[in-house]
Amino acid sequence: MKKLSILFITLLLSITISGQNTTSKAKQLLDEVSTKMGAYDNMKIAFSSTLTNDEVGITDDPPIRGNIMLQGEKYNLDYLGNTFIFDGNKLYIINNEDKEISINDGDMEEQDGFIYPSKLLTFYKEGYNFKMGALKTIKGRKVQYVDLTPIDSNSDITKVQLGVDAKTKHIYKLIQVGSNGSKTTFTINQFKSNQTISEKLFTFDKAKYLKQNYLID
Repeated sequence: MKKLSILFITLLLSITISGQNTTSKAKQLLDEVSTKMGAYDNMKIAFSSTLTNDEVGITDDPPIRGNIMLQGEKYNLDYLGNTFIFDGNKLYIINNEDKEISINDGDMEEQDGFIYPSKLLTFYKEGYNFKMGALKTIKGRKVQYVDLTPIDSNSDITKVQLGVDAKTKHIYKLIQVGSNGSKTTFTINQFKSNQTISEKLFTFDKAKYLKQNYLID
């Protein structure tokens, strides 16, 4: 009986230490990603996204494509037919189809658990528990996944998988699973850093859009 007790305690400690190690390795990898990508003056990213929900028969085909230029907290994002300009203080959402512009104080907040493309590089820094996931080979590159679980048990997101290029330490893919069964996948198709850009890229030109008969809220 005593031997069984010792064996059980040893097994329990082994499982606990293993869990701590995988969490530590995941944190180390995410810290490397944050340090590497945070050191760039700016980043230009072309990405694609898909939304699937087998329960209701939803599949994005072909994938939705977008582009984003990031410089610190500022960004210029083209996605879903809209342009999002965040100058560090205000967010300008330009609906090019309806020619309408809304202006908000502060950046985009998560709605219904959705991780916006502008948050791809920073969302994981708070609000999640994480551990190392699978190491996969995708199109000839090694991609290490980190599995993230929201700390908030009432979150609309049940799980997030963040794929990191093991060689470059750049984010390559993000997969988020919602409580409603939906799965959203973002894939970074092209990445460029430290580009020569104009500060006007992050500035809203009100006169320009008024001339084009846009309605500004």
